[in-house]
Amino acid sequence: MMSHPRRDLALINAAVFLRSVGTGLLGVVLGIYLFRSGLSSTAIGVIIAMGLAGSASATALMTVAADRVGRKWFLISLSLLSAVGGVALVLSLSLPALAIMAFIGMLNGTGTDRSAAFALDQAIVPGLVSDSRRTWSLAWYNVLLDAGGSIGALAAGLPIMLQHRVPLTVLTSYRLVFLGYSVQCVIVAATYLCLSSAVEIGRAPTLASTRTRITSESKKVVVKITALFSLDAFGGGFLTDALVAYWFFRRFGIGEQDLGSIFFAVHILNACSHLGAAWLARHIGLVNIMVFTHLPSSLILMAVPFAPSSKIAVLLFLCREALVEMDVPTRQSYVAAVVLPNERTWASGLTNLARNVFWAVGSSFAGLVMQNLAFSAPLVIGGGTKVAYDFALYRAFRKLRPPEERETCARS
Repeated sequence: MMSHPRRDLALINAAVFLRSVGTGLLGVVLGIYLFRSGLSSTAIGVIIAMGLAGSASATALMTVAADRVGRKWFLISLSLLSAVGGVALVLSLSLPALAIMAFIGMLNGTGTDRSAAFALDQAIVPGLVSDSRRTWSLAWYNVLLDAGGSIGALAAGLPIMLQHRVPLTVLTSYRLVFLGYSVQCVIVAATYLCLSSAVEIGRAPTLASTRTRITSESKKVVVKITALFSLDAFGGGFLTDALVAYWFFRRFGIGEQDLGSIFFAVHILNACSHLGAAWLARHIGLVNIMVFTHLPSSLILMAVPFAPSSKIAVLLFLCREALVEMDVPTRQSYVAAVVLPNERTWASGLTNLARNVFWAVGSSFAGLVMQNLAFSAPLVIGGGTKVAYDFALYRAFRKLRPPEERETCARS
């Protein structure tokens, strides 16, 4: 097959947009649907955690196998497996069976795409563009990701709309929407089917030979940054969109349609922030963007549970969301910049694997904490953990610059 980098970039962006529509939808309605189905806060946390654990397992497999079996076919397989998660929600399953299906289908309750496909995309995109365009290309990738998420969040009102316009129960309406999610996953698989050989890096004959290509310097950097990302993800596990939407639903009685509008605004703010991050990174550097925008967002989040009214709580939450995602494209660009091109699948896989594992751990604790300690405790714990991460990241990596920043300093 001929190599078509520009077309491949467009296809990857189209796929992440479509995939994120479903993810944005699940982020708003998953916790509420499970609650309406009779599950407790603890059980909801377990289901979300199992979905994230499945995503983590897929990311682990991607880290060691995607370059060997082919990135294109790996992305197709992930998309088809994701359809299983929607089918699991359509069926009336027992809690253990639902948990298993959530794991297999990598059911995503975070509200943002953090799947194995997302990790593999991060390894592919930098190889399709120059270093000078790397951060901007990843920023636009994340803009489309959040644009899709905003549409998905807005669609959270569909189950209630269907219930009112068609003689269906509310649970049946939800299940029809989840069936549509599964169909969408199949469409994403078809989009990946059109990718060319430009997305591939070459195939190593054995796992051992794949490992020998990783330099010791890259290992030290990536292991250190992975440990820090794990701390950030553990805090993020307390703050998945599904749990935050559930918190607003129970704390202030905000319904699905209003929550859909709120999270639509959230994803729009996230999308705009990615472009702002790419522009600012040229002036103050990737690490500075990662820290100096993420830190205030965490502090704002910790104030949300103390808001005296729903309007103030929502306003604080939106202020937080205008800043919190600015570290995403800059973080992805930074990881791709500090390793060699043939190490990017490994680096992206390892960092995203750690994030998925600790998201799952954080999510499982969040349900327990919400039910047994204090209903608002996850927001405070999650925000506090992220503050600690920001200080540690700045201390560890403020002096390690990507190639384009070193070149700028040399010219000046």
